Amino acid sequence: MATTTTADGRNGEGEQKRKEKGGFKTMPFILGNDICDKFASTGFGANFITYLTVQLHMPMVEASNLLTNFGGTSSLTPILGAIAADSFAGRFWTIIVGSVFYQLGMLGLLVSALLPSLRPSPCSAPPSGPGCQRASGLQLTVLYLSLLCKSVGTGGLRPCVVMFGTDQFDHEPGAEQQQVTAEAAEAAAERKRLYFNLYFFAGGVASMLALTGVVYIQDHVGWGWGFGIPAIAMFVSIVVFLIGYPLYVRLKPGGSPFTRLAQVAAAAYKKRNVAVPEDTGMLYQDKELDVLISTNGRLLHTNQLTFLDRAAIVMPGDISASGQPDLWRLSTVHRVEELKSIVRLLPIWSAGIMLATVEAHGPFTILQARSMDRHITRRFEIPAATMSIFGTMAFLVSLALYDRSFVPLARRVTGLQSGITYFQRMGIGLAIHILGVATAALVETKRRHAAADHGLVDKPTAVVPLSVFWLVPQFAVNGVAGAFSSVAHMEFLYDQSPESMRSTAAALFCLSSSIGHYLSTVLVTVVQRTTRAHGNDWLQDNINRGRIDNYYWLVTCLMVLNLGYYLICFQSTP
Repeated sequence: MATTTTADGRNGEGEQKRKEKGGFKTMPFILGNDICDKFASTGFGANFITYLTVQLHMPMVEASNLLTNFGGTSSLTPILGAIAADSFAGRFWTIIVGSVFYQLGMLGLLVSALLPSLRPSPCSAPPSGPGCQRASGLQLTVLYLSLLCKSVGTGGLRPCVVMFGTDQFDHEPGAEQQQVTAEAAEAAAERKRLYFNLYFFAGGVASMLALTGVVYIQDHVGWGWGFGIPAIAMFVSIVVFLIGYPLYVRLKPGGSPFTRLAQVAAAAYKKRNVAVPEDTGMLYQDKELDVLISTNGRLLHTNQLTFLDRAAIVMPGDISASGQPDLWRLSTVHRVEELKSIVRLLPIWSAGIMLATVEAHGPFTILQARSMDRHITRRFEIPAATMSIFGTMAFLVSLALYDRSFVPLARRVTGLQSGITYFQRMGIGLAIHILGVATAALVETKRRHAAADHGLVDKPTAVVPLSVFWLVPQFAVNGVAGAFSSVAHMEFLYDQSPESMRSTAAALFCLSSSIGHYLSTVLVTVVQRTTRAHGNDWLQDNINRGRIDNYYWLVTCLMVLNLGYYLICFQSTP
């Protein structure tokens, strides 16, 4: 019988080895790593505003801005991680290096929590008041270096872990041999949709565990154990991920996508005055040049953004005597279409920036919770940061109901296997987020009135006799919104990006978060300076005299404008 390549992998040792790699059997290791990572990052971040204000005696706005700037930087470094993964390191080793740096950051924070010399002396006055000693330069240096290591580590993890998981499905045994039919493509899309939901669900479970256990330990046992347990979880995540090494599909990096994008843009600009040929078959193609970045097939020419096609027009001097093109003067159609794909997704991508801005006001919510009655029984009170668990629970329940109930019902109406498109899913999420921020504004108004009615306006450390569970609706609504918007945003970027730029697509997801966090810092700073100049400081350490509710209403208005912008982009999407 003639030697043929079959889906069952029985025609050779190489094929048999490839059969043993990838697929759902790798998920325990990849998701196990992600669960430990999410547990560590949530256990560290959920209550960090308390550590900064109570242990390091930072003012509220300064601590909030530090957190948003750290969040912005941690969402910016994934761009560097994506470049490293796609250019030379590959996703597997980028994840390993990122995990090590993250571990170092966690250990630095653990040391600062254990050594009294790395924290200011305790005081009984309000932590940021004049009677409390501020953190010294050395103490802040240790803090900043630890956060920097965590940011670098995040840069290696965020753009690679989720896409490393999709690699296991894109290159499952038999995928290359199966005839590409509509059913096969639909089945592949369904596997990836389920994977994305599973990925976010696993992360949500880990976050919920951290919000219940770690936060309680931080508040009632100590910050040594509170930071120590996440550090141990991070170490476990590295070990779990390494155990799965023999099973992983590890794709070779195909070169820096950002370099390719820059080359296409430069070539198109140099030929800006050259007419694009009517016959697109005259544009430059080179299968050998594109072999590493088109393992699933080359991209076909499209009629959008045709000014970029000039980069693929062959001119004298573009190709050397040896037949090698000058890539800063000439690009293949496949590379031109890569840039077109990225440009086309930018409008929808940018609508996700405001999602991070909404999430970045979490420190204010924690401070609100600390001022409210958190008792469940006479002796037990829920930690303020643990209130985030209601958002996580709503997120997890919504993901489960989305797959089990919403998709089957929507499928009957739309006929789509996914129920609704990711465009529609993201739009619904953005609309629900508006309700979540508006709810937060209403609850804060009620909390302020309760403080005024009981004469606590000038007593910022007093407990307002209002149950902390008034905050549950805003957490729940935002959790439901995230189950629609965040998953859809990631799925959109993955689906619309070329295969060779999947890590870059994940980095774009993080970049929107980065810009959103920095935007939050700018917004908080502008609001504080503007309102303080008019004698009515909205954001101050005494939140009973502040007007956080007005700040929430401002964010609500910005979210409404953002939804309008998204709908315009959606209508104009080809």
